[in-house]
Amino acid sequence: MPTREPITLYYSPQTRATGVRVLLEELGAPYRLHVLNMKAEEQRRPEYLAINPLGKVPAIRHGDAFVTEQPAVYLYLADLFPEAGLTPAIGEVDRAAFLRWIVYYGSCFEPAVVDKSMNREPGMRNFTVYSDYDSMLGAIENALTSGPYLLGDRFSVADVLWGIALQWTTMFGIVEERPVFRAYIDRVTARPSFKKVTEEDAVMAAEHEKAAAQSAA
Repeated sequence: MPTREPITLYYSPQTRATGVRVLLEELGAPYRLHVLNMKAEEQRRPEYLAINPLGKVPAIRHGDAFVTEQPAVYLYLADLFPEAGLTPAIGEVDRAAFLRWIVYYGSCFEPAVVDKSMNREPGMRNFTVYSDYDSMLGAIENALTSGPYLLGDRFSVADVLWGIALQWTTMFGIVEERPVFRAYIDRVTARPSFKKVTEEDAVMAAEHEKAAAQSAA
């Protein structure tokens, strides 16, 4: 499959798909957006449910390959564009930490913050995938304390995922804003890719809000 075949990103602004678009910009990857207005519940329509039965974004299509689930999308794109220099190759020492933090996001961070935001009591530590909330968050803080990035001085695909995740969760008060997190967020969100996508997302989100309101009237 030609690497340079454009990626189709199933997309809605100001969602988890935003990070994937930032990543595509960072990788210099050719891509096109298949935009869904989630304000109008377009992600629940049969034509999209035929693509992703869970009705979630992000999802990507690359030739005949179709990928859902945020960590899987990041890993797929990371390995597809090694020339961008944002992905440790197999055999590099940094590859282990890189894989750990990509998977940790979906297997530990998301379940923990969802439980926290909904005031749900997790199960016993031995049966909960993230052990406990404080330990889960402490592991991230410890990794970033020696930073400036998750792989030390090396900015990687993992930082796109985590910088944006921490930016959103601290902004909404789901994760407390610790000094280490704030400094890390500021480093990631200062990048041109983030600024470009954020500005375009704001315009797109306003258009979606307006269209949904007109449709409901």
